[in-house]
Amino acid sequence: MAFSKKLKQFFFSTTKKNNWNGLIEAYKPWLPVTNNTPIITLKEGATPLIEVKSIANRIGKGVRVYVKYDGLNPTGSFKDRGMTMAISKAKEEGCEAVICASTGNTSASAAAYASKGGMRSFVIIPDGYVAQGKLAQALVYGAEVIAIKGNFDKALNIVRELSDKYPITLVNSVNPFRLQGQKTAAFEIIEYLGNAPDWLCIPMGNAGNISAYWMGFQEFFKAKKAKHLPKMMGFQANGSAPLVKGKTIDNPETIATAIRIGNPVNKEKAIIAKESSNGKFSSVTDSEIIDAYKILGKEEGIFCEPASAASVAGLLKIKNEVPKNSTIVCVLTGNGLKDPDCAIKNNESIFHTGVTAEISSITKIIGF
Repeated sequence: MAFSKKLKQFFFSTTKKNNWNGLIEAYKPWLPVTNNTPIITLKEGATPLIEVKSIANRIGKGVRVYVKYDGLNPTGSFKDRGMTMAISKAKEEGCEAVICASTGNTSASAAAYASKGGMRSFVIIPDGYVAQGKLAQALVYGAEVIAIKGNFDKALNIVRELSDKYPITLVNSVNPFRLQGQKTAAFEIIEYLGNAPDWLCIPMGNAGNISAYWMGFQEFFKAKKAKHLPKMMGFQANGSAPLVKGKTIDNPETIATAIRIGNPVNKEKAIIAKESSNGKFSSVTDSEIIDAYKILGKEEGIFCEPASAASVAGLLKIKNEVPKNSTIVCVLTGNGLKDPDCAIKNNESIFHTGVTAEISSITKIIGF
């Protein structure tokens, strides 16, 4: 049985690698598209599920822990899964321009897919609170960026009103097609593992992704492609934890800028996912996030952005609650290159500068 499972995983991963045409083509029967839908794709999806023994060893109990590394999507985040659907449907409806509010990842993804689809993109961001890597992406992809004196929640209110009054399509996660695309990550996890995990640990910002994963797990479970449903374990940063605290946070603060959201638009859906799965919402400190971020980089060779590490930080924080011999998947939502400033400021490596360009100088440092 073990050999058969490994063989299945090998052929699944090989087929995806060699014949992948994007997640809409791969999961068309599960998505609200027709033969008339123009598919706007950058070959998103099929991201790796990587076993992380350094995390499992910290928990013990015979558990297996994997990370779903969605930072390897085309623009470096899970947003591409939803954006291929949102932009494809916008194109189908004859849309010429899209708009979004963003802490960074949505803006990069919206701009890239709009460009691919021949549309204009407008992005409203909180001034000074978007990581440089993400801002650079949006600009290079051709977005018109508007930085406001206000937070993400204010930006989202503005774009929702604009899309209601003017002929421009909103592509934030209030757009139902976004979650349809994002649910495919759950499909991939089940296909790789042969079943759903026991726990799905995930960062929460606007709470669309936890809602989308739950949708995907439910659909594959009902189709008998999984034997059980996972517990949905959502994690927020302490300074930006409206779902944990049960109230809107007017001025959210965290180093994890991607989840710096005080009033998540998908909170009702997220609560349903938690309660229906007998899951849990918890918060982690910025220090705990950075500790997990460092472990993934130094011990696993995985470079994720700080918000992604909230899923691993949360798992480690509640490790005493983890059942024996369970299988856990932590979602890594974005690539570490999104926020290089954080990496430079938060590492334990030694950086030698001003070294004389001579072999003797180098060997002295190395210790030869």
